[in-house]
Amino acid sequence: MSPSDLLRLLEDDPRVVAPGLLGATLTVTSPEGAVGVRLSEVEAYCGEADPGSHAFRGRTARNASMFEAAGTVYVYFTYGMHYCVNIVCGRPGVSRAVLLRAGEVVEGLDLARGRRPAARKDRDLARGPARLAAALGLDREDDGSRLGGPGDRLHLAVCSSGDVPGPDRVRCGPRVGVAGPGGDGRAFPWRFWIADDPTVSAYRPAKKRGPRGGGSRR
Repeated sequence: MSPSDLLRLLEDDPRVVAPGLLGATLTVTSPEGAVGVRLSEVEAYCGEADPGSHAFRGRTARNASMFEAAGTVYVYFTYGMHYCVNIVCGRPGVSRAVLLRAGEVVEGLDLARGRRPAARKDRDLARGPARLAAALGLDREDDGSRLGGPGDRLHLAVCSSGDVPGPDRVRCGPRVGVAGPGGDGRAFPWRFWIADDPTVSAYRPAKKRGPRGGGSRR
């Protein structure tokens, strides 16, 4: 896929972009070397129209990158210890994004192992959004960066047509830990993954909250 074709994909609705990124490889280059992760699981978020999104209540200093142009990288800090990475999509100002949930390390395996010493198996190196960001070496310093071409720090390569997972291998369902109206995440079946891929993370439903609670937000 050419850079112009990739940009056209990213400018689409995140619920279209997300399954289109399955099988794509995100490569991050640092002075230590390059690590590439083939994406096996992603989630779509629809900004101010989505109670599960960081942008549901509008723009803040934390989520400002979500309102930038397609191809911008949004990295956030969560639980006081983890980073997660998203690729912004749609038109500038609409705050749409795709969370990269899991994948297989296909380049820089030794470097990824060094960054994720707690991983018991290679399949666990990027199995989950925080693990994926750690394996790639991404943190808030990368928030607001742009995807570039080969050789740039962040490069996304969408697989050729012959390597794209077929419709029979793509699954969709509720997002992990995200509630919808009435606390039911099934109203937003916007998680997409490659069936039977060992790197796909375990599904956890959203925790129910009391009357003053709300939907879990990324």
